[in-house]
Order: sequence, then structure tokens, then C-alpha cells
Amino acid sequence: MHPLRAIGLTATAEDVYLALVQRDPTTPAALAGILRVPLDAVVEAARELTELGLVEPDDEGLVACPPRTALDALAEVRAKELGALRDSADELARFWRDHHAEGPGYIEIVRTDEAGEALVRRVQDEATHQVRALSIGPSGRLAAPPTVAPGCLEALARGVAYSVVYGTQVLRDPIGREAIQTCVNLGERARVFPDVALNLKICDDRFAVVAAPARDHQRRHHIAVQRSALLDGLIGVFESYWQMAVPLPAGDEPMDDVGAAPTDDARQLLTYLSGGLTDEFIARELGVSERTVARRIARLQEVLGAQTRFQLGVQASRRGWL
Repeated sequence: MHPLRAIGLTATAEDVYLALVQRDPTTPAALAGILRVPLDAVVEAARELTELGLVEPDDEGLVACPPRTALDALAEVRAKELGALRDSADELARFWRDHHAEGPGYIEIVRTDEAGEALVRRVQDEATHQVRALSIGPSGRLAAPPTVAPGCLEALARGVAYSVVYGTQVLRDPIGREAIQTCVNLGERARVFPDVALNLKICDDRFAVVAAPARDHQRRHHIAVQRSALLDGLIGVFESYWQMAVPLPAGDEPMDDVGAAPTDDARQLLTYLSGGLTDEFIARELGVSERTVARRIARLQEVLGAQTRFQLGVQASRRGWL
């Protein structure tokens, strides 16, 4: 369980904070020795933590601050980012309606499966630097199970950086999880967000391929977007999702079955949370420490793709866990 990595901090930053929580004020040099990492890595981690208000300097070194205030403030920022994401989606939709009828040169609509697959393959084959993607997986009742996109493994092998935000529905499919794990093992950075709205692949900063979900897979159209204000907007949409999404485990940490039913303890914990009970009360009722309660809550947030406890309750309710 990695509560700080789940909100985008580095592993070193998380280790530094946890070490400081258990110690008196400690110098960066001493922390570097304790954690067996380079001093400059500790200094950079301390900068990350200080910016979030989780660490502050002391006459004798660095000292950990209580996490609740700092992370509640971060949750507010992320909530505003989500609002900005929705506003961007509305603005892009208006932009699309204003320009689509005239058939601008920077947009190409592909109406056959074969042409759409060829367009997606171009992303993998032509990328020289990075591929950024949003993935809800195949859509429609006739859609095939999710698999590794053709050309993706070859692109990873030649050093193309992949950053992908997956919708939780992809992770509910064992075949989908296996495909994702294959890519993560080869270096893909993967995150999960509960409500990814469309399939999107961005090839470097040169062009993007968009495929909106459809009930009938045979009717799904792919849209290629070349360099334009619209492409810039799509890149911004991806970055907003990336900031709010939860990191998936690294290659040596197998993914859990996010579609599995909760344990009795997890269900009881969610019930207590929905009732607004404190961590202290929950810990006493479950017979565990408050730190264990916090870890379990953070893990449930990671599994359900929730950034806040409120979102955790919403996602648990949607799945019928409450």
C-alpha cells in the first residue's frame, strides 16, 4: 500500500515522509543514509513534500507535518481540476460543432474498422518520443476483448514512453488486466480513473486518434486530429485526466481484481465511512490501529480510482458495495 504514491509523489518522497513520521527532526544527509538513497534524491523528495505542506524545515533538519490538512487542501485542488476538465470538454464539444460541418483540414473521419485499426497502428509505428492515451477499452456488444494494441510492444522496445489512463471497466476484465500488466512490465506508466470518457491516443505532439464509445462496435468512427488548437485541447484533456488518475502498481506488483467483491471487513469499513465516523472510532470497532485504517482506506481508493473519501463512497455505492 502506497498512500503518497497514489497521489502522484515519488517512491522516495513517500519513504522520506514515512521515515520522518517515525523520527525526530532528521537531516537530509541522515535520511539518505537511513533509506540508502542518494542525497540529491532526498533533497528533491523533501522539496516535493514541502510544496504539499507535508514536511517543513527545522533547526535540526526536516520534520513531518500532520497529513490531514495538507491532503484535504490537495483534494480541493483536484476537485477544481475536475471542474476545469468538464469545462474543457464542453468547450471542445462546442469547437467541434462549430467546425465539423465545414470539414476542416486538420480533421479526418475514418468510418471503417480496417481504416480505424490502421490509424491506431500508425500511432505505434510513427511515435518517436511518446504516446499518451486514454482507454475505456473496446466498446459495443460486438467488441473483442481488450488486448495489447498492435505495434505497442515494438514501440516500447525502441524506447517510446507510454503514459496511459485506463477506465476501471478495462481492469475488471482479466484479459484486459493481463494486457496492461504486459505493457507495465515493459515500462508503460499506467494510471486508472473511474470515468474515462473516450479512447484517445496522441502520437508525440503531431496527431491524435479519437474513438468515442458506441453501442454497436461496427458503427464506431475514428477521428484523426492533426496539429491544431483542437489537438492542443486534446493534449490538455489527457493531462487533466493524468493528474487526477491513480497510479497502477509497478511491474513487480500484480494488479488486484478491481471487479472483485469486497471482503466483509472492507464492506464494514465502507459502511462506517459512509456514516461519517472517525478513523479513531473505526479502528476501535475493527480492532486495528488508526494507521491500519488509513492504509485500508487508501488501498480502497486506489482500487476504486477515488481521489477523496467522498469519491470512495460514491464509487462503492455505484458498485453495490454499500
